[in-house]
Amino acid sequence: MTTPPGDDEARRRIENLRAVMAGAQPAASIKPAAGPSAEPHASHRKRNGILGVIGTAFVVIVSKLKFLGLLASVLKFKTLATMLLSIGLYAFEWGWAFAAGFVLLIFVHELGHAVVLKHEGIPAGAPVFIPFLGAFIAMRGMPRDAYVEAKVAIGGPVLGSLAAWAVLGVGLAMNHPLLVTLGHSGILLNLFNLIPVSPLDGGRIAGAFTRTFWIAGYVLGIGAFALTRSPILLIALAVGLITLWQRWRHPVPGYHDIPRAQRLAIGLGYALLLVALALTLPIGMDLHPRIAR
Repeated sequence: MTTPPGDDEARRRIENLRAVMAGAQPAASIKPAAGPSAEPHASHRKRNGILGVIGTAFVVIVSKLKFLGLLASVLKFKTLATMLLSIGLYAFEWGWAFAAGFVLLIFVHELGHAVVLKHEGIPAGAPVFIPFLGAFIAMRGMPRDAYVEAKVAIGGPVLGSLAAWAVLGVGLAMNHPLLVTLGHSGILLNLFNLIPVSPLDGGRIAGAFTRTFWIAGYVLGIGAFALTRSPILLIALAVGLITLWQRWRHPVPGYHDIPRAQRLAIGLGYALLLVALALTLPIGMDLHPRIAR
């Protein structure tokens, strides 16, 4: 069946207009149809559909490159690489699910330090993970006094504890043993970091207190080692002894001369966080399983 020539001409004009609006070739380069157009074959429609999906995906990916660049500027390659390395090594012992969750909890802890560092205008490097030792952020500038250093130190345990409590709460609500285990692990992680021995966060927080507390904190660290027999804590005690000696014998003039109100504020925050972590650690212990691979 054929169509009147007038209809063909009108159809060609409409098609040419659509091509121009779509940014295709000029109308002059489009060959006029000799007759009524045939319906495309089913295989052609399928091929065109696949190409359309691929093209759309390509456009979406390209449009997200700017976001990916921004993300890469925050999460440096060494952060991602050491995170993946830690997850891989932890997975041999505890399985992939727990390893990924535990490393993410450590990452949130380090983000707490990063937030305070940025707020105080102290330049710092990206987080670096050390398998079986944790992670650290290297400061590229000195805090102006012991109060600022204590705020930077306590920022990690505060945000890390909030994340651990959130995971524990979700695990209890869902009756999910793995999440409960991760929550408990996060609580233990932050409790451990609050031991008042440098280079742990607790040791840097203790810098805002009096000299008497520095020694008392180190004694507490020795007591914690006697209970836990932790090799990581033994390393911290060795480094802490050197730090304590240097801090005592060669103090930075004016660095520890902070107002009494600031000492009380740091002390109160430190004590409240310790008590809260200690009280929430036993919650849901009946759901604490062996970690399955």
